[in-house]
Formats: sequence, C-alpha cells, structure tokens
Amino acid sequence: MKASVVGSGYVGTTIAAALADLGHEVTAVDIDPDVVAAIEAGESPIEEPGVDELVARHSGHRLSATTDYDDIADTAVTILAVQTPAREDGAIDPSYVETAAESLGAVVGEDHVVAIKSTVIPDVLEERIDPLLGEATLAANPEFQREGSALEDFRNPHKIVIGSADEVAYERLETLYAGLIESADPAVVRTGLREAMMIKYANNAFLASKISLINDIGNVCKAYDVDTYEVADAIGLDPRIGSAFLRSGVGWGGSCFPKDTSALIHAAREQEYEPEMLAAAHAVNDRQPERLLSLLDEHVDVEGKRIAVLGLAFKPGTDDTRNTRAIPVIEGLRKRGASVVAYDPVATLAEEFPDLDHAASAAEALDGAHGAAVVTDWDEFAALDEEFDRMADPVVVDGRRVVERRDGITYEGLTW
Repeated sequence: MKASVVGSGYVGTTIAAALADLGHEVTAVDIDPDVVAAIEAGESPIEEPGVDELVARHSGHRLSATTDYDDIADTAVTILAVQTPAREDGAIDPSYVETAAESLGAVVGEDHVVAIKSTVIPDVLEERIDPLLGEATLAANPEFQREGSALEDFRNPHKIVIGSADEVAYERLETLYAGLIESADPAVVRTGLREAMMIKYANNAFLASKISLINDIGNVCKAYDVDTYEVADAIGLDPRIGSAFLRSGVGWGGSCFPKDTSALIHAAREQEYEPEMLAAAHAVNDRQPERLLSLLDEHVDVEGKRIAVLGLAFKPGTDDTRNTRAIPVIEGLRKRGASVVAYDPVATLAEEFPDLDHAASAAEALDGAHGAAVVTDWDEFAALDEEFDRMADPVVVDGRRVVERRDGITYEGLTW
C-alpha cells in the first residue's frame, strides 16, 4: 500500500520506518528540510533503538521523504503524527495538526483516509480538524509506543485502536496493519472518533496516576524506613495491580504524560468537572524533584559547591528532554547557589540552559563534586563504582534506584 506519514518526530519517524519494513511504500512529510534531507540520506533524525537501521535499509527504496504535500496526493492513507504541545493553561495547542490537516485537504480526495495519531481532545478532532480535510475520510488511530522502545512497541502492540464513522477507514487501516495483526495478534478495537481519542487520554492518565501513586506510597515508606521496591514487588504480584510502572522515583516527564494529563484536566474543568485524582497525580509528580533536592540538602550545603546531575533525558533509550525531571532539579540547585555539571549519554540541555556545564562522561561530572543527583536510569550509571572515589564528598541521591549502595558513599534513595 502507498502510505504517507506527516510529521517526522519520535512517533512519525518510527512509524514511517516500521511501515516500510512491513512492505508498504511510505513517504514521510516534514516541514523541516534538514529532517527530510536526513531521511533521504538514510539517517534517522531521532534517537530511538532500531529506527536508524530501518531508515538506512529502506531509504531510497520503500521510504522517501519530502516537504511537499503534492508528493503524497496518490497515497491511500496518511498517518498524521505532528506535535500537540501544551499551552500555559494546560490545554493542547492543535495548530500544528490544523495546519497539516489543511495542507492534506488541499491535495487528497474522497478515496483517502487520514488517521490522526496526534493526541487531541475529541471536540477539536470533530469540530476543527475534520472540516479541514475536505472529502477525505477522518479516522483516529492513537499510538501507544514508549520512547526508548517505540519500534518494539509498534511491532508487538497490545491493541490497535481505530476510531471512525466510516467502514472504509476501518478496512483501510486494518489492511495497513495486516502484518502486525497476523504476527502479534493484538486486540483490534473498532470504535468511534471520540472514544478512540479518549482511550488514548485515559491510557496515559492511568499510567501517570499509577506512577504518582507509587511515588506517594514511596514517600510514606521513606518516612518509616521501609524499602518501597520490596513493597512494590509484592503488590505487583496482584493481577489487579500488575508490576509495570511501580518503580518509585523522581517522577514522569516526556511529551505524553505531562501534556495529556494537563489537557484532560483542562478539558474536564471546561465541562465544570474537577478531576481531583488527576490533579493530585500531577501535584505529586511536580513535587518529587524538590524532595530529591531536600534529601541532598540534608547532607550537603550546595551553595558554591560542584554538584553532578546524572541523566538529562526524561528516560533512558532516548535523547528527548521534554519535561525531563532534570530541569526542575537543575533549576533548584541553581537557586541554592550550586555549580551544576551534568552528564547524559545522548541528551543535552543546551537550549534550556545555554551556560550549563556538560561533562563528556559520568566520571568527569563526578570529579571533584560534593554531591550527585541521579535523574535518569541509564544502565551505565548502575556500573559506576570507582568513579565515585573522584568526588570531593561522595554523597549520592538516587532518584531512580539505579546506583548500588557501596562503602564510602553516603547514599540516599528518593523513596526508599
């Protein structure tokens, strides 16, 4: 099938490369000519395990890229996967989706299905996006991929959700995903447009709330000198709870959980309903970085001291720093007068903190430091040992339970 994917970020690039690997002829569309040039050269514009290999394999064959919407006029289906950032009030900004939809509507006809993967509130989808698509058929096809394992999640989906009011959309998208349906046997959920989008919001809201709940429980455990991870391991054996997303720590970040929970809270309040549990999940998450800093304060007066921040990406396996917990940690350290040096294997915060000292290795970051805050659970941090001997004061506050306790280190877990 000839397919197109609009938006070549973390979601769009993964999907475009994976669809090409399934045998489809895929055209990626992006407004950034540098992104298009990278894909055309066989280079992935994102840091995501396995995607670079697929882009290199299929570029020039089943995968191409363009900035011109006219180049996708003859495709059968378009996956629209552009960003929907949050506004200051928590509402989503649908302008990128609207611009893309308008451009699509100008070149595709009635025998074309546009599947929205970008996350938007149901009213926005029906009232603002659909009219821009002209005669094309609208569908909602939310994604459930995690950064750092996006390709694996695409290939082994637990569910494929298709929302539409038209049988053509169901059939077209099921044909697009036929290879996955045959190999992975996921649940295929046929539903309405509104329901499909709310499934995405509800999915992320549940996961974000689960993390915040175990973090809240972890904070109580910390007060009673109880190992939160032992508690979590035990309650995770209950099939009603499950073991996933029970790693207590410094909180969630990234592009999805923060903006999707904020958007759902904002949308609920617009309907004059106060979503107290969602608001509480957000509040718990927002205060975790300060709790980490408070633990550091108990051992080190950071003013004028060199403090290492290990991990800048919001999670391991990606270079994405959107809403990373490292940002409030660094801000808090600087407010306390600390001299911050940071290290991450692939990510930087050069845009957010132009004068931030980025070390070339964890050892360099720890050299002469009077304290260290672990924010991202990269595997290489678990292997650190003699590097801590280079610290002026070996004080480690671990926000992800990745560093092993050892003699010679003053170690604090955030919630254990």
